[in-house]
Amino acid sequence: MATSATREWDSLKLDTSKKGIINLRGFNFLSAFVTPEQIDSLEDFEIRDDDVFLVTYPKSGTMFAQQVLSLIYHEGHRNGTENINTIDRVPWIEYDLRVHDHKKRPSPRLFASHLPYHLLPRDFRNRRGKVIYIIRNPKDVMTSFYHHEKKLPSLTPSPNFSHFMERYLKGEVFGGCWFEHIRGWYSQKENVDFLLLSYEEMVKDLRTVVLKICQFGGQRLNDQEVDSVVEQATFKNMKSDPRANYVSMPKEVLDSKQGGVLRKGTIGDWKNIMTVAQSERFDKIFQEKMKDLPFKFIWDINEDM
Repeated sequence: MATSATREWDSLKLDTSKKGIINLRGFNFLSAFVTPEQIDSLEDFEIRDDDVFLVTYPKSGTMFAQQVLSLIYHEGHRNGTENINTIDRVPWIEYDLRVHDHKKRPSPRLFASHLPYHLLPRDFRNRRGKVIYIIRNPKDVMTSFYHHEKKLPSLTPSPNFSHFMERYLKGEVFGGCWFEHIRGWYSQKENVDFLLLSYEEMVKDLRTVVLKICQFGGQRLNDQEVDSVVEQATFKNMKSDPRANYVSMPKEVLDSKQGGVLRKGTIGDWKNIMTVAQSERFDKIFQEKMKDLPFKFIWDINEDM
């Protein structure tokens, strides 16, 4: 008998016969989740002025930020009167697994995306919509990505971390090259209504991040409502909340036997898996590729902002 969780996914758009990654218009997608026609159609997607797009490279705190956005914008989520999954409050624009009719969604609409700048709808070039871009230190991104890949039945995971690191550095993972994604979006920050946040500041000072998002999006919350957002978006509470942790997804999408998408939610976990030689090699590549960009990353939970 189908449970309420599985019934929610009866209209799932997924081709389980497809495995691995497909490169469409210069970007790596999960091949089971998209079609070329679907990605091509994004160019003409109509954006409203008050649409908010949460954009990240994979494993940069996307679900964390989805939860924060949902709590800020949806009172029913914040006060517990509506039992709706976060993925439906902040759906993916490129991975429309649940067949949302976005034209019927009330404003302001929230979206999540891993897309590079050049693949977002052309309306962005007319300065429509808002973008919240989340960055995370790339060693933790890589570490989290390595573990996450094992939970995706549509992918064949790397046999070990060393193998995954080589693929990550070459951009041979879904989401492509971290360096290119960051550079591509940062180079366009003056051309869109753009808020840059970091995963690390979300972990270390979530209340300030919530206030920044409220100001950016024109959302007015009182102190009690802000406190509620911060409390419900803590990692501990998110991990125990099936609406936020994607655990209701069918096994064809996510192997929840290994836990939900959320794993540790900390800063500096890369130290538990990278060797000294791997770290030094990564640092050298990082300096070469990022030397002209003004980012200051937090690499350890004990570092100050």
